[in-house]
Amino acid sequence: MERKRIGIIGLGLMGTAITERLLEHGFQCFIWNRTKEKANPLIALGAQWSDNPLAACDRIIISLYTSDVVASVLEQHLHDLHTKQATEKVRGKVLLDTTTGSPEQSVSMSAHLASSGMQYLDAPISGSSEQTRRGEATLIVGGEPSAFEACDDLWPVLGANTYLVGASGSAAKMKLVSNLVLGLNRAALAEALVYALGIGVDPASALEVLRGSMAYSRVMDVKGQKMLDEDFTVQARLSQHLKDVRLILASGVTLPLSETHRQLLEQAETMGLGEVDNSAIIKAIQQCQR
Repeated sequence: MERKRIGIIGLGLMGTAITERLLEHGFQCFIWNRTKEKANPLIALGAQWSDNPLAACDRIIISLYTSDVVASVLEQHLHDLHTKQATEKVRGKVLLDTTTGSPEQSVSMSAHLASSGMQYLDAPISGSSEQTRRGEATLIVGGEPSAFEACDDLWPVLGANTYLVGASGSAAKMKLVSNLVLGLNRAALAEALVYALGIGVDPASALEVLRGSMAYSRVMDVKGQKMLDEDFTVQARLSQHLKDVRLILASGVTLPLSETHRQLLEQAETMGLGEVDNSAIIKAIQQCQR
């Protein structure tokens, strides 16, 4: 296994941040994206385009929008690979899926790839693309310990903390648990800032006090000033978190706060805020005041 040779499939916010981080730490990155033009800035930084990173590398990171997209893209890459080289060439490769997706589909994906001799890790990242770029994110990993150990040089580069939480699908579940709390923290902060203004308290002063109080959460550091400034440049898209909330609610567990959160995010989408940063949920709460 060539330890410094890494494939990356998907160059959205997270895939781009992962690639930049790996390039900074001396990895050879072989990249692919459905829209090839997105690769150009990374190629300028030293990444190499690959028509099929599965063929070019033993370890491949995939970062796409949903589990369905992951399955579709992988199927095409595997088909292309099998038409060009023997199946045994796939054996032993490790796929790290950083997509926040369906736990059930993660289990299915793992079994499907195992039939081709590949090992699958669901490895969603808790943190924004900016936190990932700085190495501050947390990785939650599910899969075989042998596959996890084969990537031991990647974990400290990709995040500040890494947790192996069980078999494939376990990390996808844990990420949804994490995102439930993270999203509600963000919504609670937005509501608190709107409430502060409504009762005559300066929101900037409120944020300062909240940061030093028992109410503190890290979302205040990452999203608080963005909410105050209405700076919704994208760290993580609002619609992407709505996708996650829908996955959370699809579990069948009764979650009244998450149901309200879903409604607020859908309201934000109708306001045209789906493609901006998820801190824009404050605009949906402000609209409720009218």
